[in-house]
Amino acid sequence: MFTGIIEELGEVTELIHDQENLHITVKSKLSKELKIDQSLAHNGVCLTVIKLGDDTHTITAIKETIDKSNIGQLRIGSKVNLERAMQLGARLDGHIVQGHVDQTAVCIEVKEQDGSWIYTFKYDNTYNNLTIEKGSITVNGVSLTVVNSKPASFSVAIIPYTYEHTNFHQIKENDMINLEFDVIGKYVARLIEK
Repeated sequence: MFTGIIEELGEVTELIHDQENLHITVKSKLSKELKIDQSLAHNGVCLTVIKLGDDTHTITAIKETIDKSNIGQLRIGSKVNLERAMQLGARLDGHIVQGHVDQTAVCIEVKEQDGSWIYTFKYDNTYNNLTIEKGSITVNGVSLTVVNSKPASFSVAIIPYTYEHTNFHQIKENDMINLEFDVIGKYVARLIEK
């Protein structure tokens, strides 16, 4: 489990394709604190650390992960939001995040607004995922509050700290992002369906 509070911004230094798998090496200040077999969220995707270097770690994404997230679009130099798994008994500063991307979305607008930014995203609503006004959403692993909730789109307001310390400063129109919808909302929606 994660909280959606990003600890570090890593940088992709190596990408190795191995059949349908993708081995991704990331350089970060956090890497030296990791251990093999540890779970670590990368842009909101929970992946296992398989190798460590001095200031790098390597994870593997399988075809399912590549197909259902933006992990396959990473390039050398891409910035990646990193978060270690939540410790039991620690504060839950964001919201409950599983590290399981539900689907991707596309950024359709970035608007600067008096020192902050409003990002609007469009997603395929045939999966029955939904947002609610002032509810929680995870975008590239970042816990955020939904504004302007619509059936297939929503917006989030980004403060300068989040803009600078996550990869939001690199997101532009037409970029694909990872979405994890609020886990409580998903269970409620499933119960209502039945």
